Amino acid sequence: MSEVREGVDALLMDGRIVHVRRISDGDEEALSALYSRASPRSRYLRFFSAGISIEREVQRLLLPGDDHLALLAEHDGVAIGVASYEILNGTQAEIAVLVDDAWQGDGIGSLLIEHLAAVARRAGIQELLGDVLAANVSMLRTSASLAPGVARDHGEDPDVVRVHIPTQPDERALAAAGLRDRTAEHNSLRPLLAPASVAVIGVSRSQRGVGYEILRALLAGGFTGGIYPVNPHAKIIDGVDCYPSVGAIPERLDLAIIAVPASRVEQVTEECGAAHVGAAVVLSAGLGETGPSGAATESRLLALARGHDVRVVGPNCIGVINTDPYVRLNATFAPNSPTPGHLAVATQSGAVGVAILDSVEQSGVGISTFVSLGNKIDVSTNDLLSYWYDDVSTQAVALYVESFGNPRRFTWLARALSTRKPILAVKSGRSAGGRRAGSSHTAAASAPDVAVDTLFRQAGVLRMDTLGELLDAARLLTEQPLPAGDRVAIVGNAGGLNILAADAAEAAGLQVVEFSATLQEEFADLAPHLAGLTNPVDLGADAPPATIGRAIRALASSGEADALVVTLVATRTNDLPGSLAALSEAADDQPHLPIVAVVVGGDSPLTLGKGNLPVYRLPEDAVRSLGHACRYARWRREPTGCRPALAGIDRQAAQRIIAAALADGAGWQPVAVTHALLACYDIPLLETRLATSMESAAEMAGVLGFPVVMKATRPGLIHKSGLGAVRLGLSNESAVREAYQEIARSLDEAEPQVALQHMVQTGVELVVGVAHDSLFGSLIMVGLGGVQTDLLGDRRFRSMPLTDRDAAAMWRELRAAPLLTGYRGMAAMDTDMLEQLLLRVARLAEDFPEVSELDLNPVVAVPSAVTALDVKLKLRPAADEPDAYFRSLAIRAT
Repeated sequence: MSEVREGVDALLMDGRIVHVRRISDGDEEALSALYSRASPRSRYLRFFSAGISIEREVQRLLLPGDDHLALLAEHDGVAIGVASYEILNGTQAEIAVLVDDAWQGDGIGSLLIEHLAAVARRAGIQELLGDVLAANVSMLRTSASLAPGVARDHGEDPDVVRVHIPTQPDERALAAAGLRDRTAEHNSLRPLLAPASVAVIGVSRSQRGVGYEILRALLAGGFTGGIYPVNPHAKIIDGVDCYPSVGAIPERLDLAIIAVPASRVEQVTEECGAAHVGAAVVLSAGLGETGPSGAATESRLLALARGHDVRVVGPNCIGVINTDPYVRLNATFAPNSPTPGHLAVATQSGAVGVAILDSVEQSGVGISTFVSLGNKIDVSTNDLLSYWYDDVSTQAVALYVESFGNPRRFTWLARALSTRKPILAVKSGRSAGGRRAGSSHTAAASAPDVAVDTLFRQAGVLRMDTLGELLDAARLLTEQPLPAGDRVAIVGNAGGLNILAADAAEAAGLQVVEFSATLQEEFADLAPHLAGLTNPVDLGADAPPATIGRAIRALASSGEADALVVTLVATRTNDLPGSLAALSEAADDQPHLPIVAVVVGGDSPLTLGKGNLPVYRLPEDAVRSLGHACRYARWRREPTGCRPALAGIDRQAAQRIIAAALADGAGWQPVAVTHALLACYDIPLLETRLATSMESAAEMAGVLGFPVVMKATRPGLIHKSGLGAVRLGLSNESAVREAYQEIARSLDEAEPQVALQHMVQTGVELVVGVAHDSLFGSLIMVGLGGVQTDLLGDRRFRSMPLTDRDAAAMWRELRAAPLLTGYRGMAAMDTDMLEQLLLRVARLAEDFPEVSELDLNPVVAVPSAVTALDVKLKLRPAADEPDAYFRSLAIRAT
């Protein structure tokens, strides 16, 4: 395979893999060959004329300069498509696309334009324009899918259509991109998860080893397709014909299970690619986890696979499972085979995978698909999220995550999937060791685990602390309907369990509601002996099954509860089997209502009734699971919001300021640069005057009007007040001179630069900030500000992009939120302005990942305004990477 140059790998609609990268000087021959292969019609549709100078066009594409860009799509080193733009003005660029005739109709044009748009957006271009012949139906269809609803122009020539493609995709464009992504992923992963044939490479004749156990598992599971063991030294193994190599197998293979020594994995993968195998699961260990040499082998392995359109799971994994009765694939060497069900599982750890498969059997959770990702050099959690979106067998998804290969794409995919199916995740590594010292308030607070929590919250992912908690919640979420609200009713024959359930409900954010007088009267009629008629309802240890059944029906039909917890305790004097039967029948009559049972003191099944009502051993487990279901349902009900248009933004000016500042040096920026950049986004800052001497400070203070505040402006000075670098309430020139000398002494500088501001009226002090992480992207924070920022830790985070609903929710989630809405007679603050501030700061961070840290502290909110009093900005050169949307289209950056 040819050398892979820097860029990204991406999937076509049919599941094949192409490499997209910028054109470089060495591409002249490949481009000439691409244009030479184009048919006369393709040339005519591209150039409006069949007679073109290929050499001139290639030189245009190779010409260096900032006013144009060209991207190349290649497959196994062969150029199969090219797209370019030429900047027309500051906000528009003209595009041109050519796709190899043999590859037309596979989505290459869409892919290239999507990538062009992402790069153009980073360059400040807002719109791509293209003149398309009316006869070029495929290109018109492509542009329509990239910009749904965007008008087209018909100029003087009726045979030419001008198409407009905004570089910032709207919701409809993102939805169309999501559909393309899911279709490509499904077609790409079908040979892996629903194969029609499987080869097991490395099956031992001695009936020992991983390969042999995989063969046994496939046979025992009743795999519905062809099974082909590969061993050059055997004819038959366990009654199955054996083949000397993959190439000798008469059927075209969908899936290869590779269980050979690490030293042979590359060779076997090359053989699989040559035989056009669709996917491979590499069980072999001893590669990337062993160090740099193993990692280099994995890189070569990935290049080999991608060159032949082979999707790879692993290495160092335990395999894959699909319990669909039409597939019945168990290609793992785990000791247990799961019961078919509706929970899809992805795990990075093989040991955790074995633990999950062992636990699901004991807990009554059925599995739809299971994938052990191992070192995940190719297939990742993100790919599986796309696949499971339309998988009818999967009702919920469980993830064990140790690391994120592409967290921004994860957010995009997980949010889409969460609108249809719950995602439950255990993410290891909650320690506080990732906190950074000497950073801004925002960066210090945004530890990696905070970023994970933020990512999960915005994507609707339910984060669990333990695998047990995850499986408990999965039992409910895969079988029961979602609660319509947070009201829970507790009823049963176990008073103590009822109390524990009520305590757990409050901790889980559920409401143990008071019953209406009408419902209480109904209970009084069905169980006159009750001592109390409140929630929880204790029917008494000797309550007969009929009473239990009537009580459940009364609660379920009352409309006063969104979920039901039924507690049952077995004694020598009551009828537990009868009570379980009554519960089961009553639950079957109320399929709209989620019900969980807690049964202690006797034998009971793991589930009850037609709806597989889950039965728990402890009330805390049951109620905690119900709390997760309510939390997920609440997230589903919330509007997603929109990315609002913000007036007064000058992105091009901001780009010039950042470029000039980085040319002078990255790191903490001086006040002048900071204020100029924030002004480009119309972020409200208090008027500030700079002074570099005692006399000029006194003069500036007089211009501003007393009283004034004086602050040191040394870049990177974080905790100014603690260093004596802030002086408040300076009421005359003498006080200003004295304050200047005190700050000079505290900084050990003869004539430090200081900033002077007029004292503002008292309000609520907040902090607003941005911290950029190279892996997770930018996080925005709002919290209680001033000296309280670190002391109280009252803050909330969101990732990009920020919607209007996100901005509103952030400040409302603060414990100090009542201070903004009129606490104890105080005036209400201008929260609309606060939301605007959050949106503008977020847009700056989204547009420019060069903003490494940004801290506005304090931000003073008053009834009529929200103003930042102090700002710190840290810049760093952005990695040469596409933005979040660009990355979301890639399998994995290489």
